[in-house]
Amino acid sequence: MRSAALTGGARPIAAGCQLTIAADIRHYVPGAVTDRSRHINPRHTAIKHDHDVPAVGNIEITNQIFGLSETEPGTFLYYSPFDGILGLAFPSMASSQATPVFDNMWSQGLIPQNLFSVYLSSQGESGSFVLFGGVDTSYYSGSLNWIPLTAETYWQITVDSISINGQTIACSGSCQAIVDTGTSLLAGPSNDIANIQYYIGASQDSNGQYVIACNNISNMPTIIITINGMEFPLPANAYVRQGEEGCSSGFQSMNLPTNSGDLWILGDIFIREYYVVFDRANNYVALAPIA
Repeated sequence: MRSAALTGGARPIAAGCQLTIAADIRHYVPGAVTDRSRHINPRHTAIKHDHDVPAVGNIEITNQIFGLSETEPGTFLYYSPFDGILGLAFPSMASSQATPVFDNMWSQGLIPQNLFSVYLSSQGESGSFVLFGGVDTSYYSGSLNWIPLTAETYWQITVDSISINGQTIACSGSCQAIVDTGTSLLAGPSNDIANIQYYIGASQDSNGQYVIACNNISNMPTIIITINGMEFPLPANAYVRQGEEGCSSGFQSMNLPTNSGDLWILGDIFIREYYVVFDRANNYVALAPIA
């Protein structure tokens, strides 16, 4: 069985009430992650729980509670190349007090370090992976930049600003964001996203999608996302989605109000540019440019 590893959820879910999860997550293929333009919310499914000994690559986790989906909203699981969801957020996000897979890996002594790292290939399904218990230095250049978490729910951090050519165009005065492999685009509050669409020259078509002239990508600005005082550039060829039917913006309006303000989601268009380490031992995320 193939699972999509999502840092925005905590529990494992298997579709169709299958009782055995066997997924090669060391080199997992996030096919649906590359194609979806929305955030998966397993809480909208009808779930029952069971126990099993799932195998993640060559790691077997004993007495793992996981959810069995009896019904799913829409058709995304029907058309997706994965059979289930492997939640990698904090235990506070899990339902029914279930201990997430990663926490059981660590408590059962199955991995050498209390962290995992993610590499998303720019080649679609080829080469992407989650590495449990370690960091592969061959996949990034320079040094890892360590960013403290602001909550132990999602992998939530503070973003200082989003700018173009030194001018702040969104997230003025800082904002909260989550690093989420389960969201394909970069999502944020509607007003800020509309501002970004304006500055990159995206226009809305009759279907409400923000489209871009493909022949203009080389002239489009680099967007700078400043986090913990460090600048993380996002060039146009990263934030423009290029397909057979044309080009569209990789920015999406999604209003997610919290006590600390509207959440942003740094999804796959951001993660493909940066190797990400999710450090549970110290409650940090680390980023470095992909090699």
